[in-house]
This record gives sequence, C-alpha cells and structure tokens, in this order.
Amino acid sequence: MDKDNKEDFTFGRSCDLKVPVTFRISQLEGVRQPRPFTELIEKPELRFHGVQSPSPSDLFVTCQLLADNKPLTIPFRTSYKTFKSSYTWNEWITLPIRYCDLPLSSQITFTVWDIAGPRAATPVGGTTFRLFSKKWTLRRGKHRMLLWSGKEADGSVETTTPSKSGVRDEMGRLEKLVKKHERGDMPKSEWLDKLVFRRMSEIHAEEAEKSNNLYLYIDLPRFDFPVIFSELETVSSASQPSLSPPTTHSQGPPLLPASFHTDLTMWAVMDPDIPRDNPVEDKHRRLVRSHRSSPYDRELKPNTKLRDELGVILNYAPSRILTSEEKDLVWKYRFYLARDKRGLTKFVKSVTWRDPMEVKQAVEELLPMWTEIDTDDALELLGPGIVDSRVRAFAVKQLARADDEELMLYLLQLVQALKFESSASDARSSRSTTSAVSYDDSGLAEFLVTRAVKNHVLGYRLYWYLTVEVALEDRLMGKKYGKVIFQFLKQLQESENGKERRELLGRQAELVASLAKRAKEFSNQKEPRPKRIEKLRSFLADSRNNLLSITPLPLPLNGSIEVVGIIPEKASIFKSNLSPLLLYFICSDGSEYPIIFKDGDDLRQDQLVIQLFTLMDRLLRQENLDVKLTPYPVLATGPQQGMMQFVPSKTIANIVSENGTLLNYMRAHYPDEGSVGTYGVDPNVIDAFVRSCAGYCVVTYLLGVGDRHLDNLLVAPDGHFFHVDFGYILGHDPKLYPPAVKVCKEMVDGMGGVQSQHYARFTNFCFTAFSILRQSANLILNLVTLMVDANIPDIKGRNVHELLQEKFLLDLTEEEAMKHFETLLNETSYFTKVVDRFHDIAQYWRS
Repeated sequence: MDKDNKEDFTFGRSCDLKVPVTFRISQLEGVRQPRPFTELIEKPELRFHGVQSPSPSDLFVTCQLLADNKPLTIPFRTSYKTFKSSYTWNEWITLPIRYCDLPLSSQITFTVWDIAGPRAATPVGGTTFRLFSKKWTLRRGKHRMLLWSGKEADGSVETTTPSKSGVRDEMGRLEKLVKKHERGDMPKSEWLDKLVFRRMSEIHAEEAEKSNNLYLYIDLPRFDFPVIFSELETVSSASQPSLSPPTTHSQGPPLLPASFHTDLTMWAVMDPDIPRDNPVEDKHRRLVRSHRSSPYDRELKPNTKLRDELGVILNYAPSRILTSEEKDLVWKYRFYLARDKRGLTKFVKSVTWRDPMEVKQAVEELLPMWTEIDTDDALELLGPGIVDSRVRAFAVKQLARADDEELMLYLLQLVQALKFESSASDARSSRSTTSAVSYDDSGLAEFLVTRAVKNHVLGYRLYWYLTVEVALEDRLMGKKYGKVIFQFLKQLQESENGKERRELLGRQAELVASLAKRAKEFSNQKEPRPKRIEKLRSFLADSRNNLLSITPLPLPLNGSIEVVGIIPEKASIFKSNLSPLLLYFICSDGSEYPIIFKDGDDLRQDQLVIQLFTLMDRLLRQENLDVKLTPYPVLATGPQQGMMQFVPSKTIANIVSENGTLLNYMRAHYPDEGSVGTYGVDPNVIDAFVRSCAGYCVVTYLLGVGDRHLDNLLVAPDGHFFHVDFGYILGHDPKLYPPAVKVCKEMVDGMGGVQSQHYARFTNFCFTAFSILRQSANLILNLVTLMVDANIPDIKGRNVHELLQEKFLLDLTEEEAMKHFETLLNETSYFTKVVDRFHDIAQYWRS
C-alpha cells in the first residue's frame, strides 16, 4: 500500500482478507502441582500421569475452530516435542479456512493434554477463545488465555471455559498496557521501555509462582489496520445480522440490543429476486446489443488492443465464467470470431438464451457459418451446460469427422453425454413452448448407433457401456439407455450379417455371466486358495461348461481379439478378498490372452483412468514422443464386475524382496555384459524403463492418482514400468501428505541413481511429456467433466475442473509452469540423496 494512500484507511474488512486463519501456540505458564500422596493410594492408576514425573511431561495441545456450536474444521494438534524446563511450543497452526469465510461467532477451542497411561490422555485444562471482539474487531497480537483445570474446552456459544475469567490480576493489567504500546497508543522511549520491560519480566515470574492458575499464550497475526467483521453480501438466513460495523476501531460497539444478534427469525428474509438478473443491467445489455445487430456488425473488426483482449478470452479454460463485459465484447465481434475455431464455445456462453432475437441470430445465422471446431470444443458443447439441441447437433456434426479409432477414445464420455441429451429433451415439457431454446433431439444417440453398426469393435464396446448404465440404480436413466440399446440392436439386425452379430453379443453376455457367477462363488468360499484353484481348473476343464472350447467369439474386453477357449492349467485365483480370477484365453491365431475377472468391485474408475492414459499416450505419440505406457484395457461389464488384461510382471515390492534391486531383476531377464553405461542390462530394456517411468510420472501427476506404494507399481521383464489399482484419483489419498509427483527411490536406483545419464534423460522426458499434454488440457478437462454424473466415487460431487486446472497449471505461462513442475519433481526425488530430508515422502513409500 502506498504511503500516500495509507492515511485514507482506518480499518480493513474481514471479507477482503482472503488468507488462511493462522496463529501460533506459544507457551504454557503456571505451576502444575502433582497429585497428593493420599489420592495416589486411592487411585494407583494416577501414578502413570505425566504430572507425577520429575521431569516435564510430554504435553500437547489440540485446537478446533467452531461457530454456533458447529465445528468448521477438524481438530488440529501440536507435533510431538520434548520439554526440558518450560512448556514452549512456538508452533504455527494454519487452518483450512480463510478469514473472509469466518462467521462473527467464530471461536477456537484449545485443550492441553497430558499422558494418562499407555495410549491414554487426560485434559490439563481447556479454554475457548473468540476471534472477534465485542466491537466486531478481529483480535490480533499476543493473548493470554486462562486454562480451566481438568476441563476440555467445550466451544459452545455459552461456553463454560472462556479465555477470560473476569478476575483482573496484575499480569492482565500489564499485558493490556503492552498491547497499547504495540499499537502505538502510548509514546515510546527506548531507554525507559527497556527498564519497564525488564521490571515486567520480574513481576511476571513472581505472579506465575503465586498463581494457582495455568495460562496458555498464543500469537495472532498483526495487520496494518484493525480488521472489522464484514460480509460481501446478505444471505437469506444467517446466524448473524449483516449490519455495517463501526468504521474505526476507536468507536464503541453498535447501538443495537443484544437480541438482534441472537434472534434468527428477525433475519430470515427470503428475497425472490435474488436469482434474477439486475433489471437495469439487463436493459442496458439489450439496448447495447440491439445497436450491434445491424449489417455493420458483419464487417466490424477489432483493433490491436481489442484483438489481444479477445485472444486472452479465447484461451480461457472451459470452466472460466465470462464477465458481462467479456460477453459483450465477444458478441460485438461475433462475425469476426466466426472464422476462429476457438471462438464458438466462448460465443455460446455470451448468448443471452432467454432473448429470442439473440438466440435466432446465434443458431440460425452464425452457427451454420462458423468454421470447423476441434474435438475438445465439440465435447464441451455436449456438456451439461449446453441445452439448445441445435448447438449440440453442431457438435455431433464436428465429431462425425473423427475416425473410429479416435471415436473409441471418447466413446465412454459420449455415452455419458446422452444423459444431458435426455435432460434437454425432458426440459421441453416443463418449459414454455414459446421459449427461444430448442429442446429437440440433437442426434447424438443416432450418430453413436450408426457408427457402432458399421464398426464391429466399436459396436461391442458401445453395447457394454450401455449395458452398465442400464444396470445402475437410476431407473429413469436406465430406461433411456435401454431405448438406445433397443435402437442399436434393431439397426444391427437390419445390417449386413446383423443376425450373426446379435448372436455374438448374446454369447458375450453368457460368457460374462458364467465367469461372474463362478467368481462370486469363489469369493464367498472359505476354503484354502490351492483348493479353490483346483476347483476352478476342474470347472474350466469340464466340457459341459463350454469354456474349454469356445466357438470363435470376440472378447468383450477387446473386440479385435477372437478367442476359442480357456487354458485350465494356467487358471489361478489371486490372493485377495474378492478372489479375482486369472484366465488365459486361447486366441484363434494360436496366441494366448490373459485376463483378470473381478466380481464385487466397481471397475468404472479404473476404466476411466486407463482410457485417459490411452488418450495421453496417443497425444504424446502424435508429437513423436513414445514414453512406453502400458494402458492395459479395462472393461466394466456391470456396476460391480468387470475384466482387464493381465500383463505378466512383478510388483516392485516382490522384485526388491527376491532380486534386491530393479537392475538385478532386469539383468536376470535381459543381460548384456558388453553394453556400456547400462549396468549389464540390454540397452533397449533400460530405455523402456526410463521412458515408462517418465510417462507414468507425468500422467499419474495430472490425474492426481493416489495410494501409491510398492505393491501397485509393477515392472515387466522387458523393462516396462506401469501402475495398477486406481481406487484414488484427483487428489484423494488415504495417506497423509503424499508427494504430488510419484517417484520412489527404487525407480531412481533402477536408472543408476540421481547422477546417472539415464536419470537426466528421465527428467527430460518428464518435462517434454508435461509440456505436450498441457497443450491438450482442454480436451482432458472436457472429457472428465462429461463424467460428473457417472456416479464414479472420486468424481461425483467434486469440482473436477478446478482440480485438473491446478495440475495443468493453466494460470501460469509455459515457462512458469515448467519451473513449477521441475520444483515438484526435484522435491519428490530429492530424498533419494538425503533420506532424512522430506521424511514424510520417504515414509509415504514405506507404508
């Protein structure tokens, strides 16, 4: 803040303070008296309490933010600390809530705990501290809080453990004077202040010895100005009235009766006009845009400055909400933007869809003349925010340009987009028939069915995607998806060889049902695993079950592979609660195709992650970067069952246990004693390992894959490294403080260490892959957004756009993003050189 302007301000508003609530737990003052000997005789367990120890016991403090008897955060506690003489923590606590979000009634509870035996603690005392004073001013500086002996802080509105007791003592009087001195309310004299503070320290020591009370000291941030409680806007029902606070800290409290602060009924006012647009702004918009609807608009071109502004708007992330000024700017130059493929999604957001004239010009005049758009923008137009069927039909038309291989990459999301088609069609009955928005069918279902009928592999995958949606609990959506299946089977019947293809789908369903039934039986059995494996092999070898020899059948997991039977001798059951089946199919060309079949597990999240891995692999290959990813196919055949390809490999945990290091493991399978710089391993194997480590390092970072440990990191004998088990994504992780970039020590050792040339190549591959995928961030953002209603655990009810934008660092320039990613990579792998540093990351991999 400029010095010239500093005098213009007398206070700050809490609603403008957008930083986390922070405070420091300083120290505990007072003498703790041990329990009397007679009490120890009556209750021998009291001997184990820390207060009975001759040395200071291991006290710790817990704190929690509450308001109106409701917790706003989880409890926090100080870290372990050994005390020599005094109880001093000096530990900063940062709560996951900002000052601008605090209610007026916010208070923090502090409870000091002592050891009371093995895995037991007893409260030394508790206190409740209000963050705002009676004058609505945010408290700041050092505070001394009375601990209520033997009580845990209750945190209620009418607390029984207030931080101030109302009884004034000498230290309380002196501390008030110190606060005035710090605020500048008292004149300062350096030589005299030194004498006074020295004497105050002596008085403090004397008072502490005489007092039977315990006091906890905390430090709050000191701001340049007093911070007054204030809210940005009035809510309809609130626990506190949104009245204007005093304008300066020197004024007295507001002249209102106390009942105004507590009587909720007085402030429960519902305003029906809140969700509506401001009529003045709406009138202004219509007047301005009506003048811009003349033929002159067609030739209107922006100057250099406005062109740059439009360029910035076109580069916004899909989730960015345009301001009214930005919408007006896009609308003004709509004809100019019609030649820019990036402009359509922003133009659609700029249209006022309740204005018939604007809608008519947008969809009947501008939309047909718009240039072809990219796939990522077409997917955005099929999202939940686009209702008009003509805009959605335009997006479908753009997708028609994609070949079958590309369409397969987006098929999972396009099936989900049918849900938004259904809602658009249903909305027609509940809205005015004179609405400017069209709620007709956009043709997405017809497009998918037509392409699936023409391509066998696409057809098999579409059938199973639709089947899973029908089987889910949402009956209304299940009925709608059932109609699409009926439409698909009907067109399939009428196509060439349609009857045979329908029979193949029926046989695929029979195969899946048979395997699911058997998998469920084995998961419920309590027999030893070898006994169950023997039963499984006997079942497969029995010709009556039609699995030993199968009439050629496209495998549901991969329709391009035709299987003719299962090898009983190779079948097995994994060590797991769900007892997944390992089955080796015989292909019509004589090769083998191993799969894992699971029953009782929802594979739709794994299916989504692998689909995105496959897409990222394709995007990297298009830029001539092969990072050797292994996106093994996964198919959910039901809400709680599915199959995936089995890739012969070993977990890093098993490799370390059996071979010692990854280099020994790769050397045992692909030795090359004559090689230079590859540690006796075939150079191609080392190259595959380095590239795949880099590839998975980047893709798992972007998708926020969690719960990584040495049992779900695998390495194939030929050096291909890959991840399995994606039960936690988008930042969810059961472990505390997981590293953002997943690189473990064993991986770095497999490259020869941090100083090796292979590790340098690994980092270069990471940077290149991150830069390439960052350019396609909008495509990945839109694909994940289309899954918001898929009921996938780690996506449901979350702001996936914001989570992914943080990973792609879209608010930074290319250079800034690369530096930030380099920092993350260095922080993650630095523990390979200094294990004691970043101990939390090392602990993450040990668990």
